[in-house]
Amino acid sequence: MSVNVAYKFGKGITPRQFMEGMERNKETFSQGYENFAWVSDEDREFFESLNYRDDLRVLILAADWCGDVVRNVPVVFRALEVSGLKTEVLILEDHQDLMDHFLTMGGRSVPVVIFADTGGHVLGHWGPRPAHVQALMIEFKAENPDREAPDYEVKIGAVRKEMAVKYEEGAGVNASVVAELRTLISGL
Repeated sequence: MSVNVAYKFGKGITPRQFMEGMERNKETFSQGYENFAWVSDEDREFFESLNYRDDLRVLILAADWCGDVVRNVPVVFRALEVSGLKTEVLILEDHQDLMDHFLTMGGRSVPVVIFADTGGHVLGHWGPRPAHVQALMIEFKAENPDREAPDYEVKIGAVRKEMAVKYEEGAGVNASVVAELRTLISGL
């Protein structure tokens, strides 16, 4: 991806400011944040080892109204906290120009976790949800392209329930998000 995000450096808020400023879903987000637990010592040690990297910056596009943000971002925050990587949160509504470079199936889906070098060159990104959960949405969108169909809302409600179950499979959201972030960062 040839996007440069340097113009957004310093324009965001800290993860703590995001959590404190939440107007929606604050309690659920806080529970996810407080209940975070490393699934493996190897994962924790990997993220701790990033403290020696001063060549990466992280921007997180997020919105407190989004269920995927509430599920995933507490895990992202916890993993990045021990990494020492400079991390800023950009509120979706205030940074749609950047969001438009990271669309998911043509839509503005958050969260998007963007990894860039110190010059702002995007090295990779993650989001809006773990791959095994996203697979359900990809299938749904392929089978239901018409958002105006009379049964669309019923069907999307059903797939969202399936996604909630998928989020908890295996070791849950902590394991899947940490594993995918680790894989992505390892390739940077």
